[in-house]
Amino acid sequence: MGAVTGKGLSDLIREEYGLRITFLMMLGILITNFGNVVGEFVGIAGSMELFGVSRYYSVPICAVVVWLIAVKGQYKSVEKVFLVASFFYITYIFAGVLAKPAWMEAVKATLKPPGIAAFKQGPYLYMVIGVVGTTIAPWMQFYLQSSVVEKGITRRQYKASQLDVIVGCIFTDVVAWFIIVACAATLYLHGNRDIRDAADAAQSLRPLAGDWAYILFALGLFNASLFAASILPLSTAYTVCEGLGFESGVERKFSEAPAFYWLYTALIVAGGAVVLIPGLPYIKIAVFSQVVNGAVLPFVLIFMLFLINKKELMGEYANKPTFNIIAWATTAIMIALTLLYVYGLVRGGAG
Repeated sequence: MGAVTGKGLSDLIREEYGLRITFLMMLGILITNFGNVVGEFVGIAGSMELFGVSRYYSVPICAVVVWLIAVKGQYKSVEKVFLVASFFYITYIFAGVLAKPAWMEAVKATLKPPGIAAFKQGPYLYMVIGVVGTTIAPWMQFYLQSSVVEKGITRRQYKASQLDVIVGCIFTDVVAWFIIVACAATLYLHGNRDIRDAADAAQSLRPLAGDWAYILFALGLFNASLFAASILPLSTAYTVCEGLGFESGVERKFSEAPAFYWLYTALIVAGGAVVLIPGLPYIKIAVFSQVVNGAVLPFVLIFMLFLINKKELMGEYANKPTFNIIAWATTAIMIALTLLYVYGLVRGGAG
């Protein structure tokens, strides 16, 4: 949609469905994404504490770095920084290998579908929604389309851009798989189930998988958190400003897009400040933010599907039947999982 129309997703939603619906969706995205931003600063704080650096130093310093990357950089330089950061995700793959898992068991467990009985368990449903929410997060859909528009990608470059996205999706899922394998082969296998935050996971890996696995996991955690702490506020600022008709984009100066940059700044400052409050259940906050992503996702997908199927908008690039089936099935499954979880909570409360 970005390449064909030259407009961001929230921009299209406003034009096609009006300001009221757009405002409500932007409000929901803003609240959801703020929880995600807090989760990323939790990762920064936890990873740096593994190297003996207090969160009261690491979080403010990283917040300033994140702010400067977008505010002082041009789009091409910002993109290069993000590409370098993406490369460091490979540390998680090395950590997974050093954990020495039972590879065949891991592959079988990956491919074997869960039993129906598992979906009757509240905690299992909660985590499934969270896993999908962090994999197909609503903010990603908005950010991807906005970045395509800002880079000036047209129909001519569409295929190259599509390949770029597919390769990125495969790479991130491979990385996520190695994170799960590393934790399953060490923490879960040895009964370390009381993990308060991601730093706990890295710390517990040390005696089980060795110093190198610990260091690589900690570096991966820091890189991933700093990377996402840059992307998430940026995505939110793009989405909200586009939706409400304000100027946006890192190619513009602060004076040219004040609402965009002030919102970006506010999200970073507020997200970092929350993490400095002692005693918060950080891992619960991080997981809950992803579950909210999963619950909000169907609303975003429905609007995307309505838009992508508009012939007058997309022409020959309107969705084909196969893509429609997959996308609508994904939407229906997420709605069903969320309703099933809520039903379990209500029934449990009534009991």
